[in-house]
Amino acid sequence: MAEKKKKRWITDWWPERLNLKVLRQHCPTNNPYGPDFDYASEVETLDLQTVKEDLKRLMKESQDWWPADFGHYGPLFIRLAWHSAGSYRIFDGRGGARTGEIRFPPRINWPDNISLDKALRLLWPIKQKYGKKLSWADLIILAGNVALEDMGVKTIGIALGREDIWEPDESADWGPELEMLSGKERMKEGELEKPFAATEMGLIYVNPEGPEGNPDPLASAKEIRLAFSRMGMNDEETVALIAGGHAFGKCHGAGPDKFLGPDPSSSDVEAQGLGWKFNYKSGKGPDTFTSGFELAWSSTPTKFGISYLKFLFTYEWELTKSPAGKHQWVAKDAPSIVPDAHDPNKKHPPMMLTADLALRFDPVYSKIAKRFLENPKEFEEAFARAWFKLIHRDMGPKECYLGPEVPEEDFIWQDPLPKRDYELPSEEDIENLKEAIRKSDLSFKDVLYTAFSSAVTYRDSDRKGGANGARIRLKPLKNWEVNHPERLSKVIEGLEKIKESFDRDRAPEGKKISLADLIVLAGNVFLEEAAKKGGFSVKVPFVPGRRDALQENLDVAFWNHLEPVFCGFRNYIKDPSLNKKVKLEELLVDKAQLLKLTVPELVCLYGGLRVLGITFNFEDWGVFTDRAGVLSTDFFENLLSMDTEWRPLDENKVYYEGFDRKTGALKWRATRVDLIFGHHEELRAVCEVYASRDGKEKFVEDFIKVWTKLMHIDRFDLWREDRALYKRLTGGLTI
Repeated sequence: MAEKKKKRWITDWWPERLNLKVLRQHCPTNNPYGPDFDYASEVETLDLQTVKEDLKRLMKESQDWWPADFGHYGPLFIRLAWHSAGSYRIFDGRGGARTGEIRFPPRINWPDNISLDKALRLLWPIKQKYGKKLSWADLIILAGNVALEDMGVKTIGIALGREDIWEPDESADWGPELEMLSGKERMKEGELEKPFAATEMGLIYVNPEGPEGNPDPLASAKEIRLAFSRMGMNDEETVALIAGGHAFGKCHGAGPDKFLGPDPSSSDVEAQGLGWKFNYKSGKGPDTFTSGFELAWSSTPTKFGISYLKFLFTYEWELTKSPAGKHQWVAKDAPSIVPDAHDPNKKHPPMMLTADLALRFDPVYSKIAKRFLENPKEFEEAFARAWFKLIHRDMGPKECYLGPEVPEEDFIWQDPLPKRDYELPSEEDIENLKEAIRKSDLSFKDVLYTAFSSAVTYRDSDRKGGANGARIRLKPLKNWEVNHPERLSKVIEGLEKIKESFDRDRAPEGKKISLADLIVLAGNVFLEEAAKKGGFSVKVPFVPGRRDALQENLDVAFWNHLEPVFCGFRNYIKDPSLNKKVKLEELLVDKAQLLKLTVPELVCLYGGLRVLGITFNFEDWGVFTDRAGVLSTDFFENLLSMDTEWRPLDENKVYYEGFDRKTGALKWRATRVDLIFGHHEELRAVCEVYASRDGKEKFVEDFIKVWTKLMHIDRFDLWREDRALYKRLTGGLTI
């Protein structure tokens, strides 16, 4: 038989080539509902109470093809919601539940998510009934929340509004390991490399058996603290989540993992997308395999309570192994008081995982857990609040929350903004403010740099940052090196004077202007001046209404983790050796994806920033023009010119000099991030559009559009009030 030929892809031949696919994920034609589909409008018509009743009925109606443990699918749906939300991580905001991404690889194929494919199929009748009115992303989280309520937890509410994606998000780096359940390449001397949160490939948090399978509760506690902190949870929230989540359900490891079939994506076509078929006895019910552990934590596994905590501190624990050979713990001399999941005539002694015993033997966790044990009401409230944070952390500000069960309370992790209690300036007021900005002694470069630096803090992964709030003027952002702290303070001081004058003069009319609005408006003023110098008269769109964040409402501990070590847009490179670990151009594309930029938008924005001179410390790296400050196509024309020969300056191949081919004279300086636009075929193709003789006007128009998009992308208040206007300002984006 002839050997089957393998189809080759471009990446097979050139694996180091910069991949721009992630910048095409936002293509509106990918959505089968069409480019004009507005999920928010659909979900707002949903009868939530009816959906919840449907879910409650489903949870107690076991199906033969996948029997429910303890006659209730609630614990399975809690696990589905938890594992959907629990992959969130603070450093890049990726993971989480907002897009329903757990339906796709790699996450649906992770060993930690074994049998969650079954949970999704169990929910299909609900999804089928409500169609486009209820996304998978919302349904997954709603199912977990309803399960908690049905099993006795008083939750604090739930928000809808998570819109599905239609293909895997390939922008996330989940780790360097090719082998699942391995963490040796990401853990260095007890430290976990950024941006990772899970300690092993294919896990949500930590190995329940202990680090690399070592059943050491104290060592496990260190990893738990590290992993949960990487998803923005403190010690109290960590204990509440573990103890509350393990009040329900069980682990499955009925037999050796050698009987376990391949993951969903690797399974044969007849499996119809289901994976991990367990070829041991019946392979389901009492013969199920998921994690390989075989235990239930509570004597009431479908009812919320404190029996998990009571068992944890009442008994001494003896190391044993599951039928699958996994290390787990059994209570010494304990009676068989834990019900069997499928046989009402069987009972089991209490059992725990190594990760559970971490809550007893770690001194900090133990103190919190004992307090919860002694104060059940406090425990339930702490769990409800931690759960709400877990399932909403990546949704952004409350303007993005939809539905009738959104709690009134603001949480600091939402980066709340104060409510506006004043009238907005009129069009005439805006023109007067622009004139005041022109007449001020504010620096052209400083203002443009500040406006861009404020906006570029945005990341769509969890809708953090952006120009709305003017957080750039608060700690810790105002002290970040990349934001030019000394120059920034002068810009803020100058704009505050303009604000004070306007607020004073317009007080009788009840009008004010926020600093957040002024930062953007000032940037627009100087951008218009830059276009005028290039021969184009433009008016940059501006819609007031941004609010100023308060220092006391800023989660400083969270933001301390986010200080950039690299910003390709501003040519900020804190440590050139970073390029040995990951190519700097890949980091640029990564950030562009977080800004929801397309390939043309990335090229246009980058070239415009360079000719405006918006670089770190205003150095000339990548500024391929002798008239910096003019919005021109000089960057593209000079980059593509064959008159220049480039030579590397350092062993890291980060910095370069360009020499005239004829005279040998030094012409330009650049970083590899600048040069990638001339080297990469797809990026160069777009550069050629702007470098052509008929590309000048198009470039100015396109740059104004992408600038406006960045300045309004986080205007979720505006989206709430006028979605059509929001789409126009952001180039057709929905949230």
